[in-house]
Amino acid sequence: MENGFLGHNASFMLDVIVCALVLIVPTLVASLYLVKVRRAYAVHRNIQLALGVVLLTAVTAFEIDIRQHGGWEAIVNKPGQPQRLAGDSLAYVTSVLRVHLVFAISTPLLWAVTILLALKRFPSPPLPGDHSNLHKKLGWLSAVDIVLTSITGLYWYYIAFVA
Repeated sequence: MENGFLGHNASFMLDVIVCALVLIVPTLVASLYLVKVRRAYAVHRNIQLALGVVLLTAVTAFEIDIRQHGGWEAIVNKPGQPQRLAGDSLAYVTSVLRVHLVFAISTPLLWAVTILLALKRFPSPPLPGDHSNLHKKLGWLSAVDIVLTSITGLYWYYIAFVA
């Protein structure tokens, strides 16, 4: 699809990623509630694995989509249409994107380490053990990172396509 579905002239996959960024934080909060309060370790594991697969798939499709469109600037400033961003506003959107990319790149790396170590070091079904302290630290770092990815990504989308 050439255009997205949120009504802001973005690509379809950009709109999918925006929806994913909105949905991931409540899903993550639910997963943390299940593990911390309900002690539902297997459900927590399954939610985290599902989030990881869904996000990896969505981000891969998004990266392919961006390349097919000629980059994000070509999506913002579509050929044959009035230029939406230029000069200082384009520079600002670019700087916000750079901040976002710090989190967007570190999140899957941190999340992958957290998940792979958990799969390797926790028994099946998962129960607290020797790896729990490190897992909690990595998990919270991953959670903060994905929240910052979501906030900066949504802000970038807003200033690039909505404002």
